[in-house]
Amino acid sequence: MDYLLYILIFLIGALCGSFIALAVYRIPLKQDITHSRSYCPECKHKLGFLDQIPIFSYIFLRGKCRYCKKKISPTSFFIEILTGVIFVLFAASIRLSLFNITTSIFIYFVVGIIYLTILLIIAGIDKKNIMVDKSALIIGFICVTAYMIHLYIVERPIDVGMYRYVIYLVLACFLVLFSVIYLKRKGKDSYTIDILMFSIFIILYTYEAVYIYTVMITLIAIAIQLIMHSIVKRKKNSKYVKGIKIEDSKIPIGFYMGVANIMALLITNFTMFYI
Repeated sequence: MDYLLYILIFLIGALCGSFIALAVYRIPLKQDITHSRSYCPECKHKLGFLDQIPIFSYIFLRGKCRYCKKKISPTSFFIEILTGVIFVLFAASIRLSLFNITTSIFIYFVVGIIYLTILLIIAGIDKKNIMVDKSALIIGFICVTAYMIHLYIVERPIDVGMYRYVIYLVLACFLVLFSVIYLKRKGKDSYTIDILMFSIFIILYTYEAVYIYTVMITLIAIAIQLIMHSIVKRKKNSKYVKGIKIEDSKIPIGFYMGVANIMALLITNFTMFYI
């Protein structure tokens, strides 16, 4: 019976992946992501129900818009598949099963997929725009805080003190206020402050040990990117590669942190629940 459960989880992941792709595209453009219907980016025609079925619509339509017949970017298709796979891996990492599921594990799983969804939205936006979306971060803080309150009211764990969460939340609130009120009033924005807030969000859900692994993987990824840029720069012996100025290229730290945190979380869960 568990294979049916995991098929359902994959489909839920694909549905969330469709929303993630929508959010990554619309949020930087200041467009609504909850009430406005999806549309073709080429002809702007609003899509029907059969045009928006995750994964299957792209396959049946052969990667083309039903209305203008122009090719659709496969980005959403790959995001839907990737999110479905990540959700399945997350469920497997905590040994989710219909035969031994408990209320505690089920709540952890639900909060986990919400966390992963927010993480992927932030990472996707950062990769394209080098910015950490504050609205997604604030929603993430609210969800994680609600989960922590649930833990201490219902489950009452004794291994970690409540003060830990209070300190991080106070620090996060200070950074949010500083970024939204002071920097916005000055007409400035700080990517460093945003990354700090993103780091606190990661720590609150995955704890300090997983965050350390996240930072390590992130630094390795950034080092590889810098090395690759250096190699390409020397090989081309030019400031431009395919029209992109290498010297001006920025590193999407939030993207690397998001991907690294997913890897670290899955590895940690597999280690804890299986070994």
